Amino acid sequence: MSQENHPRIAKNNFDLLRLLLAGTVLLAHSYELSGFKQLSVFHHILSSAVAVKAFFVVSGFLIFMSYERSESIISYTKKRIRRIYPAYFTVVLLCAIGLAAVSSKSIGDYFSFSWLKYVFTNLAFLNFLQPTLPGVFDSNKLGAVNGALWTLKIEVMFYLTVPVFAILFRKFKHLPVIIITYLSSLAYAEILTTVAENTGSSFYAELARQLPGQLSYFMAGAFFYYFLPLFERRVEYFLIPAVLILLTNMFWPLSILEPFALATVVVFFGLFLYVGNAGKYGDFSYGIYILHFPIIQLLLDSSLLQENPQYFLITAILITAASAIAMWHLIEKPFLFRKSHYIATTSRLVSDSQSSVVNTDATR
Repeated sequence: MSQENHPRIAKNNFDLLRLLLAGTVLLAHSYELSGFKQLSVFHHILSSAVAVKAFFVVSGFLIFMSYERSESIISYTKKRIRRIYPAYFTVVLLCAIGLAAVSSKSIGDYFSFSWLKYVFTNLAFLNFLQPTLPGVFDSNKLGAVNGALWTLKIEVMFYLTVPVFAILFRKFKHLPVIIITYLSSLAYAEILTTVAENTGSSFYAELARQLPGQLSYFMAGAFFYYFLPLFERRVEYFLIPAVLILLTNMFWPLSILEPFALATVVVFFGLFLYVGNAGKYGDFSYGIYILHFPIIQLLLDSSLLQENPQYFLITAILITAASAIAMWHLIEKPFLFRKSHYIATTSRLVSDSQSSVVNTDATR
């Protein structure tokens, strides 16, 4: 049921969608971390939680596609490592070393066991074990260095489950495996959420949002990859109920239907109403996502723009965007395989540009 040659996949909006989702998280966190009333509009119209869930949906669609297009598990694994880890490694070390400059601790106290624990746990995607650095951001509303990284742990665990699901798909077919996994994920999240409410313990609430609690969004994205022809033929039967479910969910929780409804809307905008190749100059969404949090924290720690929230926001956006572009060109892109569609697109742009120059010179 691979959709390798489906025309909608060849021309899709997923690069743009991920960029918009990363921007949404940046704007939402700008208010959540600062508490500036002037930025509270983002709290009312944007949700970092919904954006993260949408990311998981996109991952479910694209990562299963990546696996199906890979020559082997080794090839698939190499692609995933090259795409995720170089930038992740760079951000963790940049923060660990660079933030010594703003720590309230002495150099000797900063580079301590806590520093080592931060480095090793974060490099292993276990940032929840040590989210802070010694003396860094102690006066901020939240002391975490990069609170956005918790989703990367879940993302990596998604990657690890894909080959397992591929085996299950061959043995039991796609739909029953997807449905059982989807419902099991919802049951896990619901049980732990109920326990958290009954005990008043945030520990269980935190567990509820970890894997497999988020697996329902990932598998919903996978459904639309494997059953794309059905979705295309009956798009209105999927989309209209999905919109109604999401609207109803705002007032009356429909937890069993919300992940699939969100996936329907996300994949619809990802595959329909094509607006052009937003990734032709590179994929900056990942850089924005993993860089914005420490940048916002640094700006808050400096206290330079606290009297001007609008300038604070503009500065955060500009620094994050510039850093993400640099990250893409210096770290992310060099590690991609040459057959990556980002590399291929860039090569075509360069080729077209050179051809244009040649044609212009020939007419002179």
